[in-house]
Parts: sequence; C-alpha cells; structure tokens
Amino acid sequence: MCFAGVKQEIKNTLTGLKQAKLFKLHAGLFLAGAILLITGCAGNPELKRTQLFYPPLPAKPRIQFLTSFSGTQVKKSRKSSFSDFVLGKNSSEELGIITKPYGVGMYDNKLYVVDLRLPGYHVLNFEDQIVKKVTGTGEGRMVKPVNITFDIDGTRYITDTQRERILVYDKNDKFVRALGEDKQFKPADVVVTQDFLYVTDLAHHKVHMLDKDTGKILSSFGKAGSKEKDFFFPTNMALTEDGYLYISDTGNYRVLKYIRGGKTLVKQYGRIGSGIGQFARPKGVAVDKQGRMYVVDSAFENVQIFDEQGNVLLFFGEPGNRMGNINLPVDVEIDYDHVDSFRKYERQGFRSEYLIMVTSQFGPNKVNVYGFGEIKNKRLPSDEELDDEDNSSSDIN
Repeated sequence: MCFAGVKQEIKNTLTGLKQAKLFKLHAGLFLAGAILLITGCAGNPELKRTQLFYPPLPAKPRIQFLTSFSGTQVKKSRKSSFSDFVLGKNSSEELGIITKPYGVGMYDNKLYVVDLRLPGYHVLNFEDQIVKKVTGTGEGRMVKPVNITFDIDGTRYITDTQRERILVYDKNDKFVRALGEDKQFKPADVVVTQDFLYVTDLAHHKVHMLDKDTGKILSSFGKAGSKEKDFFFPTNMALTEDGYLYISDTGNYRVLKYIRGGKTLVKQYGRIGSGIGQFARPKGVAVDKQGRMYVVDSAFENVQIFDEQGNVLLFFGEPGNRMGNINLPVDVEIDYDHVDSFRKYERQGFRSEYLIMVTSQFGPNKVNVYGFGEIKNKRLPSDEELDDEDNSSSDIN
C-alpha cells in the first residue's frame, strides 16, 4: 500500500483531532486519483527514492526535492560547490546556525531565512559564497522576527511580533525605519504593493492596509470570530499579480481569498478536519502563476496543493529525519527567478519550472527547497538505477 509507513509517524498536535494520524495514509491513497498524478505506487516511503519525487516514482513526478539547509550546515551534495564552500572553510559558529526559522525568501541570488532564536535573519549569498546574519541594533533591533517580504527595489519588510513593529531594511541590509506603534498591531506577515502594505494582525484578528512610507493604517477588514469574513489569528498571506489576496486564517482552519482591498471575499479553502483538503493548523500560503495554491499545515506536517476551484491536486512532505522530510513546517514560498541556482540538484532528467521553499522549526532540515516541473526525458529510471543512487547517498544525521 502506498505511504503505508507514514501512518505511525504523523503527530496529532491538536486536541480533538484524534483522527489526524490517518490523514497522510488517506492522502497517499488519494494520490493515484489526483489531477497531477499518473497511477502507480513506489512502495515503502522509508526508501530514500520515495522522498525525492512527488508523486513517487514510477508515477510521473511533478515535484522533486532538491536540497536542504539544516540547523548546522548546508546539506552536502556531490555537485554543490557552494555546499563545499560552506562546509569546508567555515565553522557553524561563523556561519550562524539556523535554529528556529520561520519566513524565507530569495532576492538577487541570495537566500534569506528569518530565525526567531537568532533573533534576526540569515543571508546565504550563492554568487559570492558568503553567509552572514543580520540582527539589527537600536531601533532596528529584532526581538521576535517572523516573516520577511521584499519590495521590487530590494527593500525588506520584517514583521516583529514582540516589538509590534514592521522593520524596514534596505537592499544592503541597513535599517531604514520602523512602522507601527505600541498596541497598534501585532504583525505576523506583510505583503507589498506599489503604494501599500497589507499586514496580518494577531492581536486584533484583522488585516490592515498601511501607507508604505509612513505606516499609517488606511483601512482594515475582518474581526475576531468564526463567521464568513471573520478571522481568528490570521498569519501568513500571499498576493498574486492579478490582485487576489490569500490569507491563512489559522485559528479558523481555513484560507480565505479576497479581492485586493479586502471588500470582497471570493472563496474559502478548507475547514477543520483530518481528510483531504482539510486543515489542523494552516500557516504558510503561496500561489503560483497558474493559480495553484500551496498551504503548509504545521500539525499534519505537509503541504497541500489546491487548484483555483478548491480541489486538492497533490500533497508532499512528511515528518522524519531523511532528506526531504519536514517537521513542524511554518512557511512556504514560491520563486521563479532563481531556479538556475539549484539546477545542479536536479536528478533523473527532472527540469524545474519554479522553486518551492519550505521552512521547518524542528528536525534536521530547517529549509527545504523543491522544484516544480517534470522529467523531460521519455524514459523513467529503472529500479536498479534508483537503488544505485540510494546506495551512494547517506541519511541526515
């Protein structure tokens, strides 16, 4: 049976969801009929090869695990000169260990990882092979940073829930200003438009629209509750090019899709439960250019992919200590601009269209990078070829 070994690994982290341990078993069975799948079963999920592709070989894969950045190192690859650089000449103390990440993103061939325990963010420069950490001082000091968002000019906006501020840094990681006042909001995430910022407010269960320069609240929508347009601890957001705002309404176990501005609710995705398309603790949300929505569930420890109508196309990820595993995942981001930096990790003729980055707060893989695409050659690898690759790899300690 596909994914039979996953059942005992799933953690039931929410009281009242005692059926949650069945979720991944059900989802594994569902894969054969999902829109993105071709029927087939690759056997025991504990085999390394089932962790590399989703759906697993010999089905036609659409997602490949590429590499991970762990708490003490960049995961080593035979083909990765950057990994050799990081592991070869720098100690983990010099690099700044990633301990409890949340927000992640890429800009100008650099990977940015917000770390709640640093507190601050790490910058991994793939071009210059430099790793640094930014914590800020004075008014720019970070206390409990959560998410990071980039403007088109490289300006960074970091939400700090303890300081109750949005901290603005320029493209050179120099502090510019802080937006917000005491008790005004408790910002979890921020998305950027040409003139405005949208901010999720954990304290007042709202989403605010701010002036990007002054931080003045121009409008707000939502209130505490569980009705159609209510929020209960809204966390992460995604804003699409065609003007839709997706909000992860964590406490109500759903994702809400609004027209930008917040006046019109378009659709609700998910509800509480342990089945396909349901949530226990939805957090990170991202949307690709085709309208496919990715939602991280910290309780189920996976990522579900929905089409625009709300149908589940696929899920990927499972807890554990092997490559590709995710443990208490919190954020997911999509990136089209930096695929070439990860081409060297593609295997078996797979060709990525875009990157999917997922952060985990526990386990060895703090940041996983996946590629969405397809295998371009006509022949899928044989079992013998896959076994050869498995034997040449080692587990994450």
